[in-house]
Amino acid sequence: MTVAALFSLVAACSSRALRSGEHGSRPGPSTDGNAAVALGPTPAHAGPLDDRVSADDLDALWQRQLIVPVEGVPRGSLRDNFTAKRAVGIHGALDILAPRYSAVVASDNLVIGRLFSGPVGGIVIYASDPERRFVYYYAHLERYRKGLAVGDRVAKGSVIGYVGTTGNAPPDTPHLHFQVMKRGVGRAWWDGPAINPFSFFALEALRP
Repeated sequence: MTVAALFSLVAACSSRALRSGEHGSRPGPSTDGNAAVALGPTPAHAGPLDDRVSADDLDALWQRQLIVPVEGVPRGSLRDNFTAKRAVGIHGALDILAPRYSAVVASDNLVIGRLFSGPVGGIVIYASDPERRFVYYYAHLERYRKGLAVGDRVAKGSVIGYVGTTGNAPPDTPHLHFQVMKRGVGRAWWDGPAINPFSFFALEALRP
């Protein structure tokens, strides 16, 4: 299956085409997934920010030029529910509503770190950027892309899974729970401080 995606740059007001399929593909000639066009200033972070996350970290995240991680969802339709109240603390992530089986794409060039299924997140993916500075968490997936495995290097924009309702997601509300974290120290690298990605999406995965 082939998915056509159109990357729309926020600051540059330019676009380039991407093709990603069930087995993934590279979005362009850049080896690190960052376009050569300079971005505007780093956006302000929305909501509370852990002291362990520095201004340099936010600058670095903005330079990653994240893609909205669900195909067909424009930035303008996103809702910032990062600070939504939960039983303990705040949500600390974005819920991106989309039809079941919508393609979930790599928001950055990724190194797949953990794949498992549990009662809360359901079918989940933990992945890092190639420099292992940030962790990206994808939860409530319907399933993974065929053949996805720990250790895989996945190009930005490639399909990695499909939207679902596994775990504790309401069965009638398919969505992707997407979280960005600064990589944790030590063995629990997947449990670092959360960063709200709402203002940091520079690209979209839209059908032409």
